[in-house]
Amino acid sequence: MIERQTLAKLLRSCSKNWFIDQGLQAHAAVVKLGYGFDMMLSNDLIDMYGKCSRMDIACAVFDRMLERNVVSWTALMRGHLQQGNPKVSLQLFCQMGYSDVDPNEFTFSTNFKACGFLGIIENGMQIHGNYVRTRFEWYPVVGNSIVDMYSRCGRISEAERMFDLMPVRSLMSWNVMIAGYALEGMGDKALLLFQKIQEQGEVPNEFTLTSSLKACSGIGAIRKGSQIHAYLIAKGFPLSVQTIIASALVDLYVKSGHLFEAQQVFDQVERKSVISWTALIVGYGQKGNLMEAMDLFGQLRESSIRVDGFVLSSMIGVFADFVLVEQGKQMHCYTIKVPSGLDISVANSIVDMYLKCGLIEEAESYFSEMPERNVVSWTVMITGYGKHGHGKEAIQLFKKMRLDNVEPDGVTYLAFLSACSHSGLIEESQEFFSRLCEDCRIKPRGEHYACMVDLLGRAGRLKDAKRLIENMPLKLNVGIW
Repeated sequence: MIERQTLAKLLRSCSKNWFIDQGLQAHAAVVKLGYGFDMMLSNDLIDMYGKCSRMDIACAVFDRMLERNVVSWTALMRGHLQQGNPKVSLQLFCQMGYSDVDPNEFTFSTNFKACGFLGIIENGMQIHGNYVRTRFEWYPVVGNSIVDMYSRCGRISEAERMFDLMPVRSLMSWNVMIAGYALEGMGDKALLLFQKIQEQGEVPNEFTLTSSLKACSGIGAIRKGSQIHAYLIAKGFPLSVQTIIASALVDLYVKSGHLFEAQQVFDQVERKSVISWTALIVGYGQKGNLMEAMDLFGQLRESSIRVDGFVLSSMIGVFADFVLVEQGKQMHCYTIKVPSGLDISVANSIVDMYLKCGLIEEAESYFSEMPERNVVSWTVMITGYGKHGHGKEAIQLFKKMRLDNVEPDGVTYLAFLSACSHSGLIEESQEFFSRLCEDCRIKPRGEHYACMVDLLGRAGRLKDAKRLIENMPLKLNVGIW
């Protein structure tokens, strides 16, 4: 029994500290000492392997278990979720439903998070319906996950309702609601909650402060953000090691155009995150200080931090905005040498850069060679054709996109209608505008109607334009007229 408890303690230590080598040795000891089918130790092994990114072994342990309890199922679900596989977590949740094991509060919490990460509100609502029939209805850990799920799925009103109904709110509850408001661009509401927390005597932690700074950044509340910065200094928060908070501060100052303050915070941080690097590089680039941006990018390349796809896309975007062809081509060459250069977001940025620089043939060539394309890839290309007056090419590409089983979104339709407008293609635009109105997935927005009105107006068909405005199911604005 002492051996068993010692092994459990060792496995939990390996799990907490991500010690995979020691964990493998402990696993060997578990088998050697005859505990290979012990349920408690198997659960600890699944948890340890999940946290150490070895889901293949975690699944093997789970599959060999003679008996499983709720901890077994939940540990495997959580492992998949932590490794970025929320779909697998939901699949396991469904499989668990056919077993004789009932979910607990942590099972529900894990799968609400999975729905939030995927943005699948239907699955989340279905699980919520099952959850309210259980005895875990108002467990804080589940309530927090439900608020987070609705926020991530863009259902902020449902998130608010759940938050208001919670009988007990922990600091995590407040943090989740503040983060939800910040995510939805409702910075004013987020900052009101931040103020309410302090009035109720709660002490904000790094997550509260980070989300509140993001809220300030989203609405340009530099004064409030500076006050939070002052609060951090007064309370002795060590920004040199608080990477997450420092990154949020850098982002706030960059977006508010206060690059001097952003640089000051950046320089204080000992272990800089790639988010901080990217924010400052893009900030300098957007302000036209390209030498400083390139110098920082060079420093990033020489550091131990891996240059990710977001950094590359951001840099290429800066060169595209300033029509810097040579620098853009150099960055294109660099993307070939690094693994993150294969990211589809990077490829999309390269196509966009060539189009904005007027190099249509290069954009077409690169686009045709892309191993994978998403709706953004096609939309970027259609937008480029439209801006250069190649309306017919835009139409052909749109049709090819549908043949490739890529569904257009609202932005794609807008790019397509704009391309038709620039080329005076009235019949084609009317045909595809009708398709948009019939598409049950997408609701035409004011921009789509404005584009059609502009096209009809340019063609001298003012009566048709007026009729379209009068039949709009949306609230009219001055721009349409």
